[in-house]
Amino acid sequence: MRRFVEEADRGQRTLLPECLDDFIDESNPVRVIDVFVDALDLAEIGFEGVEPAATGRPSYHPSVLLKLYIYGYLNRVQSSRRLEREAGRNVEVMWLLGRLAPDHKTIADFRKDNGLALRKVCARFVELCREMGLLATASVAIDGRVQGREQPGQELHAREDGATACSVGGERRALSEPT
Repeated sequence: MRRFVEEADRGQRTLLPECLDDFIDESNPVRVIDVFVDALDLAEIGFEGVEPAATGRPSYHPSVLLKLYIYGYLNRVQSSRRLEREAGRNVEVMWLLGRLAPDHKTIADFRKDNGLALRKVCARFVELCREMGLLATASVAIDGRVQGREQPGQELHAREDGATACSVGGERRALSEPT
């Protein structure tokens, strides 16, 4: 009699191929990110690259990189290199990006080139999370930090007084005034 649970043979083929959607629960926050970004008009907000170039290598659509950016801030993964690594090994990110895996330079360039648009989207996402009850306005920031516990240099996205802020590349900008 065996005393340990045994892993499946990695080379074993299955009758029905596994679908990434089977691994993502209906209440998983990545589904909120996916629906939120797909509902945005990225050209109106000011993202570069919404219209593909006529020549050159195909680029990633800004919605793919925006989903990765928002996922990273929700899960405290801010480094472009760590986001690149997550895209290759994290099932949630694979599902969110449709198994695309942008490299760290692409992610960093996206942040650099779309700073203002990212701040606008961040404000909208904080508002959506408030409406859905995912954020307590007095205690939790969009990136998971609890107010009062932030370290020097870390910025909250939702404050008790109702103001919202978003940090992009270490630069903090107020997006709305206190209510």
